[in-house]
Order: sequence, then structure tokens, then C-alpha cells
Amino acid sequence: MRRREFCLGLVAMPALARSAFAQEVSTITLIKQHGLPYLPMMVMEEQRLVEKHAARLGLPNLKTDYRTLGGTQSIIDALIGGSLHFGIAGVPGLATLWDKTVGTAHEVRALCAAQAMPFILVTNKPEIKSIKDFKEGDKIAVPGIKNSNQAICLQMAAAKEWGQANYARLDPFTITLPHPDAAIAIISRSTELSGHYGVSPFQDYELAAPGTHAVLKSYDTLGGPTTNGVVFMAKKFRDANPKVTSAVYAAFDEVSAFINKEPRQSAEIYIRMTNEKRSGPDEMAKMISNPDNVWQTTPLNAMRYVEFMNKVGTMKKQPGDWKDMFMPEVHELKGS
Repeated sequence: MRRREFCLGLVAMPALARSAFAQEVSTITLIKQHGLPYLPMMVMEEQRLVEKHAARLGLPNLKTDYRTLGGTQSIIDALIGGSLHFGIAGVPGLATLWDKTVGTAHEVRALCAAQAMPFILVTNKPEIKSIKDFKEGDKIAVPGIKNSNQAICLQMAAAKEWGQANYARLDPFTITLPHPDAAIAIISRSTELSGHYGVSPFQDYELAAPGTHAVLKSYDTLGGPTTNGVVFMAKKFRDANPKVTSAVYAAFDEVSAFINKEPRQSAEIYIRMTNEKRSGPDEMAKMISNPDNVWQTTPLNAMRYVEFMNKVGTMKKQPGDWKDMFMPEVHELKGS
């Protein structure tokens, strides 16, 4: 009798294992935006890195659905609406969501950083030498008003120029516009747009065009290299899908090492994935290898945004440190 029960138990074990694995989702949606800051997700997609690490962790049939949206608010809306599992956006967007959801069933955190890259405010008006020169009628394109890296960094620059009480002085000038559209408008001078606080490669194309120049660089305001993109996710998703989460984190960790080691191959992938026509692999590899760029999963200077937002009242809760807004997967890293 005992032998029969033992044999039945052996037969049942694979089914139990499959049942345990089946509790985790079988498909995940990952969303990025336009530009070089989202290169890690492009490489992950082409090289099927999430699938590779999922299989290693016992989930051989995990499927991935990669999508592109054109702005910070779109990413936030998709996460709140449940149509994405992982999305790259800026630290201010993360801080806003964490502030509203911490301690609730819908708490949002970041899995890890995606990279640290500077963004440059470019204008096509020769009379605009600094942010003080933007006047009524001027428009500055950002990927999300009041919640994107660029919008908050502009507020920080305004606070530095006119005092803390005037941090929102430039907000009326900002409009939401995807980076590709903003770059076209700046270069062609086809709209009222007079400034674009963008990202690479779009800011590089703008600065190469006649009659344009840089007004402000984010690192000057932030005090040095600062994480540009973080990987948003819901805490309850991580709790319910630990293997999937580990696979995605491992993929981001591997892709960071790949981009640092193989900038030209990474450039070729970017060109293929975006159907890039303007730059060849050598020029794109040069942008990727820019010393200002830091391709890593460790959050870098992220609290700079948080401290400012809390000080001006746009973020009510103050995290103890950066780890409060990030998943345990990165807590052993030397972040800031």
C-alpha cells in the first residue's frame, strides 16, 4: 500500500509543479517610449532575453509583448489601467505614482533603473540664451507636463533662477509632444514650438540643424549623472509573479552589460528596431558610448527629483531613501 501511494505521489509531482508554475502569468506586456533611453528594452526584445531567463527559472513558455507609447502620461495610464506589466519612464512619474499608492493594494514601485542619460533643452530662436528669455507665445515640448523628467527638471531650473516659490514659472510654456514630433518641429520651424527638452538621438539631430542651440543641460541642474529611466511595475504583480519578475530583472541586468561592451551591435539593433534612417551604426554607437551615459540597473541620484518634489509639495510623502520606491531585487546595489 505504501509503495502504491509512493508511486502515485511520484506521478503527481510533475502536475503539482506545473500547477505552481501556472500560477504565474504566461504573457507580459512591456512598454517603452521613443529614443535612445529605451535601447535596453529594444535589445531585450530582439535577443529574447526575458524568455531566456524565464526558461532558466522554470517558465519555458513565457511570452512577451513589447509596445511603444509616446509620453510619460501614456505609460502611467497604461500601468494604472492594467494594460502593462513593465514600463520605462522617469523618476518623477515613479515618485508621483508611489506617493499616491504606497501602502495600498495598488502600490507602484520600480524594479530597477534602465540607464542614466542627460537631456538637453534645444531652441531654434537665436534670442533665447537662457530660460529667462522664454516669453509669452513660446512653447517648450516635453514628454509629459508636470510629471516627466524634463518637466520637473525645468521646474528645478526655474526655482534656481527665480526662487523656490516660482518653481512653476515655466509650466505654462510646456506642452506634451512625443520626441520625434518635437524634433521635426524644431528643425523645420513649422510650428510655434520654440524649445524641446528632449533625449538622444533627437536632441543630437536638433543641435546639428542650422540655427539651433542648447539652452540647458539636465546634468547641470541635477548636479551630475542622474537616472533618466526606471522600470515601473505594480508591487502586487511582483508578489504574484516572482519568477517572471526575476526573469525581467535578469534581462535588464544582462542587457546593461551588453550595451556597455557592444555599443556598435547595440546601435545596429536600435536602427533595426526603430527603422532609423538618419544615423548609421557608427554615429549611433558614438551616441551610445557618450561618457555622459551610464547603462546600469543601479538607481543614480534618483532622490534629487524626490527631494525637490517633496519640498515644493507636488509629492506629499517622503520616502526614507531610494529603496522605499524600488523592489528588493536592487536593494543590495549602491544606489542613490
